Amino acid sequence: MNLLYKFGRGIIRLYSRLMLNMDILWHGDMPVGPKIFVANHPSATDPFVLHLLSREPMSVMIVSTAFTFPLFGEYIRRAGQIQVVPGEGARAMKQAKEFLKAGYSVGIFPEGDFSPQTGGFKQPHSGAARLAIDTGVPIVPVGIYLPRERSLCISSRLSGKPTVGYWYLRGPYGITIGRHMKLEGNPADPEHVQTQSRTMMEWIKSLAQESEFRVRRLEPVPVRY
Repeated sequence: MNLLYKFGRGIIRLYSRLMLNMDILWHGDMPVGPKIFVANHPSATDPFVLHLLSREPMSVMIVSTAFTFPLFGEYIRRAGQIQVVPGEGARAMKQAKEFLKAGYSVGIFPEGDFSPQTGGFKQPHSGAARLAIDTGVPIVPVGIYLPRERSLCISSRLSGKPTVGYWYLRGPYGITIGRHMKLEGNPADPEHVQTQSRTMMEWIKSLAQESEFRVRRLEPVPVRY
């Protein structure tokens, strides 16, 4: 984490103020030290906005195709972001664990890819829960809502195969940050880790729904977690 990271975070903060109508709600105070922020993933803008939620420098797990873009890919690599290559999740998790031990926070999207653009969520992967159990670092659930019909769909073949990204460039952007919590148990027990992953995703869904209700000015609903 260096001057490139600080510069990038400043750009993200400026962009969010100028282009995004941010609606952020915190349900509790954040503990001091490294944390694992877990969020749903409606757009390619999310990994960048997530940096605004942490006092500590943060490394976000980003799909490897983002690192193929000229200049941009090299920039996010040098700024300390974690490249997630399909089939090499263990390598990315090892890097995330090293960042946590060094005192940095980590951002993970348990869905592993974009949320369905028609609405809803994908089933969570187990990596985030396993990492939290293994390290003892607190989980911070985050629910994001944005009008997905306003996202700009961009196709690319830079990675050698067709890829699609949904960039949210302007408009209302709701974020609800839940109370932090620690996951316990045996990280080598697949059934336990899967159960914790599903529970974690339910927290995220409830928070995303709360974000949607605020952005759309609907009646609030209680957060169920």
